[in-house]
Amino acid sequence: MMDSKNMRIVLVTGANQGIGFQVAKELAMRGKKVLLGSRDKKRGEKAAKEIGNGCVAIHLDVTDRKSIQDASEFIRREYGRLDVLVNNAGISNTRMQKLGLSMHEYMASTRASIASIDEMRVVWDTNVFGVLTVYQAMLPLLRESKDARIVNVSSTLGSLNLNADPNSDYSSFYSPVYAASKTALNGITLSMMLELKDTSIKVNLVSPGFTKSALTNFEGFESLEDGAREVVSVAELGPEGPTGTFTTWDNVLVPW
Repeated sequence: MMDSKNMRIVLVTGANQGIGFQVAKELAMRGKKVLLGSRDKKRGEKAAKEIGNGCVAIHLDVTDRKSIQDASEFIRREYGRLDVLVNNAGISNTRMQKLGLSMHEYMASTRASIASIDEMRVVWDTNVFGVLTVYQAMLPLLRESKDARIVNVSSTLGSLNLNADPNSDYSSFYSPVYAASKTALNGITLSMMLELKDTSIKVNLVSPGFTKSALTNFEGFESLEDGAREVVSVAELGPEGPTGTFTTWDNVLVPW
């Protein structure tokens, strides 16, 4: 086991590209021991090498229980604890790029009456069940930390409050596939918050905004740096920092 008493041990899932990569990069630059979770081990190793600063690639597929358990065992063996878990891994669809659709064309195909149930299952497997599976596997390691925090990367699109408003800019994008998966993630996160309310482990939700990444077919407005900003800020909060918050990339509270 390496001497890591004075370093914060951070696991970021889905970190070989996009916002996860940017979050891992910035946290490593700020002196954290970053464990870069990647479904594809080779891509993860390439990303970790690019980041440098002691970043370590870990094979972690959030839809594969064995890879999650193996990652947990590796972290316990090498570091003995986990201080910060950033549940970033997520997907928005399975068909958009394959069919060459724009974001608006794709969204029109995901209305409740015609949404692909098969696609919905795949997206939810990553965005909802994957997050809970990782949480269950990593919680014992988080309990070993004196100052642990969980940051779940969600989306403003998952806000029931905002989408229930017919005049909201978000409601036209609400569908059972991606948006509702983030609503479910918010509910899962609330269950974590309630479970851990009497412990020292803090839990927060962050929406990185509509960023230019593979998740948005690179049609987003915010840069990866902007999208990662609040995730990094919340991940760096100390023991006196808040728990139970849901904030956007520009540090604005999101109604659940």
